[in-house]
Amino acid sequence: MNVKSIGFVGTGVITEAMVRGLLTAPAYASEIHVSPRSAHIAETLAGEFATVRIARDNQEVVDRSDIVFLAIRPQVAEEVVRELSFKAGQTIVSVVAATERQALIDWIGTDVHLVQAIPLPFVATRQGVTAIFPPDDTVAALFDTLGTAVQCQSRKEYDLLAAASSMMSTYFGIMETLAGWLEKNGLERAKGHAYIAPLFASLAQKASGPSAEPFSTLSREFATKGGLNEQVLSDVDRKGGMAALAAALDGVLARIEGRTS
Repeated sequence: MNVKSIGFVGTGVITEAMVRGLLTAPAYASEIHVSPRSAHIAETLAGEFATVRIARDNQEVVDRSDIVFLAIRPQVAEEVVRELSFKAGQTIVSVVAATERQALIDWIGTDVHLVQAIPLPFVATRQGVTAIFPPDDTVAALFDTLGTAVQCQSRKEYDLLAAASSMMSTYFGIMETLAGWLEKNGLERAKGHAYIAPLFASLAQKASGPSAEPFSTLSREFATKGGLNEQVLSDVDRKGGMAALAAALDGVLARIEGRTS
């Protein structure tokens, strides 16, 4: 599928990643319009891709685009969105984090087709998994081009996947803890990194795909009775590691759902 014109209000890291993914051959869009803010990113993209145009302002992005992405920080989202005039029926995709859907609708003030999405940086290489709500075949097809789209049937599903995406820093934090432990015990950091990154990537690959076994099955498979993996899993769980993780996710979900300040 090819969309004629896509626009981005906000030109940050996620916008850059999406533009790169969308314009990887074969390109998904004939034209991409980006706002002039974050001039370095906008100019870099326009210099690399002939189909990227830097708009005069955010309103020109909206006016020239069939699909408009709102890719702005939540702290300034209301101010930016309220200043814009959208076309009735226009498809708007919000990637603004931790922002209520009804608030976005109120700020837009026009009867548009609003879809929310959580793209991650891996869309740059078309390897991202993106949750969207509500289900929308056109937007899902776009994100399928960038990896995989997961269409959520309810706001609860969407919020839960948003909470799950908060695990990325913790994932790398675990890898850093392991690398630091190896270094402390005599292994140079470069060698630890060279071993850990492919190890974790292989584990993720093992759990991917439609025929992959459940996580619980894989955990048991890799925790040989009386073995080292079983020992670490048991120690982490007994010392509250799993409970602490679940509690942290509860806190994130509460924040996403607006139950905490």
